[in-house]
Amino acid sequence: MDKLTATSVFESLASGVRLDVFRLLVKQGLDGMVAGEIASTLELPPTNLSFHLKALTQARLLRVEQEGRYQRYRANIPLMLDLIAYLTEECCAGNPQQCMDLRAESCCSSDLLPPISDNSTKL
Repeated sequence: MDKLTATSVFESLASGVRLDVFRLLVKQGLDGMVAGEIASTLELPPTNLSFHLKALTQARLLRVEQEGRYQRYRANIPLMLDLIAYLTEECCAGNPQQCMDLRAESCCSSDLLPPISDNSTKL
């Protein structure tokens, strides 16, 4: 991931509504949701939601697929994981073992964090 892509993602998620939409779709995984389901779940007016879905799609945070007259939205999980990797790839100047205590305090799954040692052992 490059800095421009990361900035675009963060700008898109700076809206509370868009953050709620993205988190909801992350929970849905590969199933995703159609726009009407998203609107009713988050109690949003459909016209307001369409603006936010467009912004998230343009930032590549969502993927959209036409299903008849509906559009199904799914979170772009690979992009999310790339962002996590981008943010943590140089943790502690490339010596993540210096952060072991901090990693233990995090609620982030150790599977998502970069390896601790040269042999790719994860916390």
